[in-house]
Amino acid sequence: MRQLFTTGLLWFSALGCGVMAGVYFAFSTFIMTSLGRLDQAVGIAAMNAINVDIVRSLFMPLFLGTTVAGAALVVMGALRFSEPGAVSMIAGGGLYVIGMFVVTVVFNVPLNNALAAVQPSAPEASAVWVAYLKDWVFWNHVRTVASVVASALFIAALAA
Repeated sequence: MRQLFTTGLLWFSALGCGVMAGVYFAFSTFIMTSLGRLDQAVGIAAMNAINVDIVRSLFMPLFLGTTVAGAALVVMGALRFSEPGAVSMIAGGGLYVIGMFVVTVVFNVPLNNALAAVQPSAPEASAVWVAYLKDWVFWNHVRTVASVVASALFIAALAA
């Protein structure tokens, strides 16, 4: 029964991290570029709308669920350190929790809050928007890579 639970959690985590990687990849590769090409006020308004809608969508249960699952896999891997796949579980879960969740909370969310606080058509909005695009996308790249690598590590743990 324990092995079945671990296997199920690894599958959920591998697939969930893969989906999250896809969302972040889309933002990193074309969504933010497209928003950056829009008029500043329109781009800011669009990103603010996305930030409101995303926390009300199915994104949030997956965002939180994969984070909890990743943390659980770190603990489970540590408790079974000598078993096959344990190191991949620990590495995948740790990378995901730090590289996706912590990065989101420490960097992306404060940037989103700062963007929401600016009047899109105000003169100072231009500097905020330019910095936001550069900084937010950088940290989103980190989340993308962390999610992809975590997914791969969970698949490696399944294969072990």
